[in-house]
Amino acid sequence: MSESSAAAAEAVAARFEELYGSAPDGVWAAPGRVNLIGEHTDYNDGFVMPFALPHTAVAAVSRRDDGVLRLHSDDIGGRVVELSVDDLAPESDKRWTAYPAGVVWALREAGHAVTGADVHLASSVPAGAGLSSSAALEVVVALALNDLFGLGLRGWQLARLSQRAENVYVGAPVGIMDQTASACCEAGHALFLDTRDLSQRQIPFDLAAEGMRLLVVDTQVKHSHSEGEYGKRREGCEKGAALLGVDALRDVPYEELDAALARLGDDEEVRRLVRHVVTEDHRVEQVVSLLESGDTRAIGPLLIEGHASLRDDFRVSCPELDLVVDTAVSAGALGARMTGGGFGGSAIVLVKEGDVPAVTKAVEEAFAAAGFTTPRVFEAVPSAGARRVR
Repeated sequence: MSESSAAAAEAVAARFEELYGSAPDGVWAAPGRVNLIGEHTDYNDGFVMPFALPHTAVAAVSRRDDGVLRLHSDDIGGRVVELSVDDLAPESDKRWTAYPAGVVWALREAGHAVTGADVHLASSVPAGAGLSSSAALEVVVALALNDLFGLGLRGWQLARLSQRAENVYVGAPVGIMDQTASACCEAGHALFLDTRDLSQRQIPFDLAAEGMRLLVVDTQVKHSHSEGEYGKRREGCEKGAALLGVDALRDVPYEELDAALARLGDDEEVRRLVRHVVTEDHRVEQVVSLLESGDTRAIGPLLIEGHASLRDDFRVSCPELDLVVDTAVSAGALGARMTGGGFGGSAIVLVKEGDVPAVTKAVEEAFAAAGFTTPRVFEAVPSAGARRVR
């Protein structure tokens, strides 16, 4: 554990003791994630390739056996929120507390005897930036409760329950990728995940060793997955699968895409959604092959292709994200694309190490010229998944 991580754990533990009057039973951390490639494919049973960030949600937690759940977050402030675990019900809470409370609800609904907890949280994952701050929050609470109540659940099971919390309790129709990345990623690797059967393969992804960097550019444009546009895209994908007679769009072979699109006739909206998902799954497989063969630089054009597909076919980009991609590529980046659900959030930029200052400056100047809010730029380093830190 790094010095900064240890300091964060100590600070969260100390704040817990201030709030609740005793030391926590433990401290856990779960990371946000960047998705290298594979966007909006997870709820289509497809392929994704995220990796964990060093930015984490940290939770100090103690077990309770009286049915009381107490929640506090340094990021939100305010008083401790007290709930009864017996009264938790889907979509009954529109506050931030729905995420940790939803995890408790999901665990109990699955038959696990979680009888309450005191929880204090602090997160360094930027909210609304497309970096899975909500998944980190869910997974860190799930892992803490798994340990404290001796549930014996594995990382992928905690991810499934965290996803259910967000889908049903919060009411956001997210796929399984974010929670699985937070729970299961390994340092120095990207996670090749088949979202149908949850099979995983850790793919070495050490850019620094190859003289490259991956930058995250947070546009500061906020989004919310629980709003309607994300759900509309998911419904459109399900419609496309039904029209094509397949269980999910993952089942449409890339080689048969043109024939599948022809069968959809003049339903242009569904055609666009289908085209993105099928080509994006293919891009994931291409990136895996290139990384495993050691040809990392060659993934750059695939990132650019992915962004064009998200912009033009899936229509989830925005002017700020497009400006990052166009400016970075013009300034010498090897590749760039939006990452996350879209409608704002962040873009990733693959650059040679020596080009980092010039590309960063070009993006910042382009934003200033356009009158946009100054973006936040930082390096994405593939990091460890959820773990106990104290």
